[in-house]
Amino acid sequence: MSDKRDYYEVLGLPKDASPSDIKKSYRKLAMKYHPDRNPDDPAAEDKFKEASEAYSVLSDEDKRARYDQFGHAGMGGQNFSYEDIFGGGGGGFADIFSEIFGGGFGGFGGGGGGGGRSSLRRGQDLRYRMKLDFLEAVHGVKDKEIKVPRATHCSPCKGTGSADSKTSKCSTCNGMGAVLQQQMFVRIKTTCPTCRGKGTTIANPCTPCRGSGLVKKEENVTVSIPAGVDTGNRLRVSGKGNQGDVGAPAGDLYVDIQVKEHDFFMREDNDILCSIPISYPKACLGSKIRVPTVDGETELDVPAGTPSGKVFTLRSKGVPFVNRRHGRGDQLVQVVVSVPTKMTPEEDALVRQLAEVQGSKVEDAGFFSKIFGKK
Repeated sequence: MSDKRDYYEVLGLPKDASPSDIKKSYRKLAMKYHPDRNPDDPAAEDKFKEASEAYSVLSDEDKRARYDQFGHAGMGGQNFSYEDIFGGGGGGFADIFSEIFGGGFGGFGGGGGGGGRSSLRRGQDLRYRMKLDFLEAVHGVKDKEIKVPRATHCSPCKGTGSADSKTSKCSTCNGMGAVLQQQMFVRIKTTCPTCRGKGTTIANPCTPCRGSGLVKKEENVTVSIPAGVDTGNRLRVSGKGNQGDVGAPAGDLYVDIQVKEHDFFMREDNDILCSIPISYPKACLGSKIRVPTVDGETELDVPAGTPSGKVFTLRSKGVPFVNRRHGRGDQLVQVVVSVPTKMTPEEDALVRQLAEVQGSKVEDAGFFSKIFGKK
């Protein structure tokens, strides 16, 4: 009697599982138990082999039919080797391992050559930290110029890296642009590290760029800043990163925004906060006061009897919403009654007279008496 586990049990599937469910389950197990992902777990290789054998049978329509009818006996009592499982390339193993390793799948056992591929390298992305004044961030800047050090194609060699345009076949990959690397029992096709996938090497490197085809140069880049940006926002300028191989696209430039603080305004999301001092008479009698906003001055009606700390809202006087065509936050204005630190004798007399009219003493303990129950 076979001591092998049921293939459906191995993959954790019912007997009526669809081909897509079988593939999905195996992919999950293969990624979990692949020996290269579990170098310190000897049991992982056995689990990986068991799952691979189950998949090789259940992913094949004829083998699955025999297995469903006769079980392991329908497989002729054979012992599966890795060449049996992977050698034919059937059952979608190449697709699955391409997903797992992110590259070409070279097969198992003998053979496994395959042609190379031309690999044009896209330019690397760059990051730039831009400091903006508070009002620049609020209103945006149509064309802000910055200087960015970026790698550009070398002029003498036109980005080829060769002083005389002569190349020779890469000795590492024999001109194929790719090499096979053995990892455990898996052979994986990867880009040649010597020629970086080109299949050729430069015989006479260009002196200014030392054969790289690229030189560092500071360039002026124009960036449009949308209204409403804030610290932590990032803008992408397409094609303004480092240049890559000739014929390949350049990388992108990512601009990280950092907004300076303002002396008067504070920002909270898309609202603007500020404090305005007013005199005691204005707070008592009411008044119209001038209030600075990010768009200029505006007038605010302060009603009679306004207490210190009262907050007024100026609708749509805040920061524009950066991801919307229309709409802005509000401006919240807190009025604070200012108390003079020094008074003239005349002012002192008038305040004392006001206190008498209001029937209150300057040194009044009545408030604390109410709190502590004292008379």
